[in-house]
Amino acid sequence: MKARPAIVYSVLRILAFLVPFGILMLFPIFRELYWLAAVFAALIGLSLSLLFLRRPLAEATADLGNRRAPRRPAAEVDAEAEDSATDEPGAASAGEPR
Repeated sequence: MKARPAIVYSVLRILAFLVPFGILMLFPIFRELYWLAAVFAALIGLSLSLLFLRRPLAEATADLGNRRAPRRPAAEVDAEAEDSATDEPGAASAGEPR
């Protein structure tokens, strides 16, 4: 069973934050200033994801696009319903006199 690309990408992004955060927390200065370690880990994780996670991001967005593609827009469904209502026998057109 193949995992969905959005889940894989999300897990990789979380790991791109947690691994640098864990490494930074090994330093004594960051144990006291944990919020600074979180900021640095977020910047490092963002940089890593921009450099190394382009393909998983592309796969995730393509998968989401493919899942969304078969759905028809509401305007198309409404137009089809209006066309079928006016095509019924006995339905008076707007331009015809009664």
